[in-house]
Amino acid sequence: MKKYKPTTPSRRNMQTVNYKEYLTESKPHKKLTSGFKRSMGRNNQGRITTRHKGGGNKRLFREIDFKYNKIDIPAKIESVEYDPNRSGFIALVVYNDGERRYILAPKGAKVDDKFIVSADAPINAGNRIMLKNIPVGTFVYNVEIKPTGGAKLVRSAGNYAQVIANDQGYTLLKMPSSEVRKIPEKCFATIGEVSNPENKLRKYGKAGASRWKGIRPTVRGSAMNPVDHPYGGGEGAQGRGTRRPKTFTGKVTGGRKTRTPKKYSNYLVVSRRKVGKKR
Repeated sequence: MKKYKPTTPSRRNMQTVNYKEYLTESKPHKKLTSGFKRSMGRNNQGRITTRHKGGGNKRLFREIDFKYNKIDIPAKIESVEYDPNRSGFIALVVYNDGERRYILAPKGAKVDDKFIVSADAPINAGNRIMLKNIPVGTFVYNVEIKPTGGAKLVRSAGNYAQVIANDQGYTLLKMPSSEVRKIPEKCFATIGEVSNPENKLRKYGKAGASRWKGIRPTVRGSAMNPVDHPYGGGEGAQGRGTRRPKTFTGKVTGGRKTRTPKKYSNYLVVSRRKVGKKR
């Protein structure tokens, strides 16, 4: 991590990832970029559905390959780059047939590192392999939910899932949340961990750094009036005054299970994630 001299009150507390240590290119590959409009927490009618989002620096979208549909074609990393739209680093790779794509970089990725997408490739970091051929105890990321469906799970910086067992056409994975889940054994996953594990150690140092990221201020409910929030009102500092914690719309947030009771994937969850004091 990069720490700064306390030239100002905000600099004193600022701590960022030392990007020069990991990144090799500052400008993205133009053919794999495009402009896009961020939602800013609005739905298709323009109404705010997620609060505290908006503003921030303009971003260029990088087209990341989560399909990995170039099977049995070796590839080489050309550069490791920053992506403002995700927490992990990305890598520009060139396949042996000359095509270039962006992928989610594995931890420790360097220029000229090679990888391959194959059902039974060697167990090396960056290689993408069918789950049934991955040994128990191996760390994986970029996990598919359905065969050829593209990577959906375990994509944030520093994350990994662990292969626990193979049984009756399924592979059991322990997710970063501690949930144990069954995945069809013909799905693919990438060996290793997602790059940039230091991302969680970053300290913004000042409110402005959050605004650069598109994060707007969050006002405490207890500081509002009764008309605006269930916690509002009272003289001086008050407790919340309600039995359970809830949002400004009255929705209970603490202790209530939010998973849909008849969700299609319920039968795939072997054990639920551990939350609260037990964890």
